[in-house]
Amino acid sequence: MFRGKSGKLIKILWHDGLGMSLYAKRLERGRFLWPSSADGVVTITPAQLGYLFEGSF
Repeated sequence: MFRGKSGKLIKILWHDGLGMSLYAKRLERGRFLWPSSADGVVTITPAQLGYLFEGSF
């Protein structure tokens, strides 16, 4: 998962064993809240991932 510099865009690369998919979501207003990073890496829980995609693609 990657977040754009402005915080309005996130992208997810997903590999399911057969191929790779790219999912993206952009906000028109506001920005994605992002946990603080440790050593440039952010770990999120499945619940936090669900909150990011609330409203779905």
